[in-house]
Amino acid sequence: MSILQCIIADDEPIARQILENYIQSIPNLELVASCKNAFEVMEILQKETVDILFLDINMPKLSGLSLLKTLQTKPNVIITTAYPEHAVEGFALSVTDYLLKPFSLERFIQAVLKVQQNKEVVRQEITTIEEKEVIKSIFIKSDKKILKLNFDDIFYVEAYGNYIKIYTDNMVLTPQTLSDFLSKIPDSFLRIHKSFVINFDHLKLIDGNQIILQNETKLPIGKSYRKDVLDKISNFNKS
Repeated sequence: MSILQCIIADDEPIARQILENYIQSIPNLELVASCKNAFEVMEILQKETVDILFLDINMPKLSGLSLLKTLQTKPNVIITTAYPEHAVEGFALSVTDYLLKPFSLERFIQAVLKVQQNKEVVRQEITTIEEKEVIKSIFIKSDKKILKLNFDDIFYVEAYGNYIKIYTDNMVLTPQTLSDFLSKIPDSFLRIHKSFVINFDHLKLIDGNQIILQNETKLPIGKSYRKDVLDKISNFNKS
């Protein structure tokens, strides 16, 4: 389990001491600094990479929420406050958790676990993206041969019982299911029908309930897959 670097920001000495004791009780937490105000936090963040900021709201000169609004890059933020009325604004600023004083060690640990879970999700997403960017081709069995196909050359794939037909400039029949194939291919492929998966990069246009590929192949859009197709187009336009 990786070490999480932490900062405390609270103008109350007792509150800082409680947090310091909690942090010391968890083996994978390491305290970088215990700050009395927002300006000390800003100074630390300019020098250090921090995983968690335990942040009080009511601090002199610059409040915790005002501090968050000034930060372009934020660590995971866990609000620690005696005032519940700021919870909505805090979560609007994408804080990880909101602890109301006085809070127990158990509740503190729950908040830290949220940070760990968030970091693990991000790590998995990055790994998946990297893997899919690296993989540009696939090996398949056809008759007694093993063929290497580049994903960029595939227009679409059709289910055919316990086989699939892979259409490039030619057609290749291989013994695997469409679901098995989907688990091995990059995000540029999209299922549009229970029997068809297309390479989205080869999409030419949508005409009603039909997709037309750049090689002029026309394929039906299944009713239950239409939303996935439209979402894919919407996300593509945003990227």
